[in-house]
Amino acid sequence: MSVRHPAVAGMFYPADPDELRRAVSASFLDAVRPPDDAPVPKALIVPHAGYRYSGAVAASAYLRLVPAREVITRVVLLGPSHRVHLQGMAAPVDNLFATPLGMVLIDSDLRAAVRGLPGVTLDDLPHFHEHSLEVQLPFLQTVLDDFTLLPLSVGDTTAEQVATVLDAVWGGAETIVVISTDLSHYHPYRDAQQIDARTAAAIVAGEADAIGDLDACGSRPLRGIMRVADTRGLSIDNIDLRNSGDTAGDRERVVGYGAFVVG
Repeated sequence: MSVRHPAVAGMFYPADPDELRRAVSASFLDAVRPPDDAPVPKALIVPHAGYRYSGAVAASAYLRLVPAREVITRVVLLGPSHRVHLQGMAAPVDNLFATPLGMVLIDSDLRAAVRGLPGVTLDDLPHFHEHSLEVQLPFLQTVLDDFTLLPLSVGDTTAEQVATVLDAVWGGAETIVVISTDLSHYHPYRDAQQIDARTAAAIVAGEADAIGDLDACGSRPLRGIMRVADTRGLSIDNIDLRNSGDTAGDRERVVGYGAFVVG
């Protein structure tokens, strides 16, 4: 079976399996204290920078899946295509995605379900060097037991097309949707705080049309999950909002990170 090998191990996150396990568990997940009565979400919106920058923010959302680690067996993962200009969305031809923690099997049934939908192609090229999807996998491998994966690299597409794809693979309690996006990029710290606060408020309010492409690098899949949440009567809650100036960087030019749960 063909394998998509890690592209950013050793750069965005540790390449050594033991070090990676310690980073995800001890450094990030163990530091989060969710509310005792927090429900298991249907979808997560999480950042995708290097772990030292956004790992703690992502962990606040991923920990919400632990109570359902034996129930969730399918993950639908959408993130922006950073390196390849892409019209629509691309599912991989490869059948396995590898990380230092092991192999993740691509869900052939889910891939078949979206293959004929408008804007969806099968193409490995957008996945080869893409970090927005890859960095989510070690978190998923840590908080869940066995699961299959439908990774979609998202390019120039509409919220309606994304929503159509999500509706086709929505499933039940066995399926979790993960949207990978950072927020504003390269503003001074205080400016970024204001911009990201407005974006977070729009996400929570379900105002998809208020999310511009410069507000979130994954704005296309983000607007899509917001459309689905609206039509299905689901709420979106912001559980963490920071930027690289808060975590591991200077405050001259920062990148924003938010964690949201949909349910």
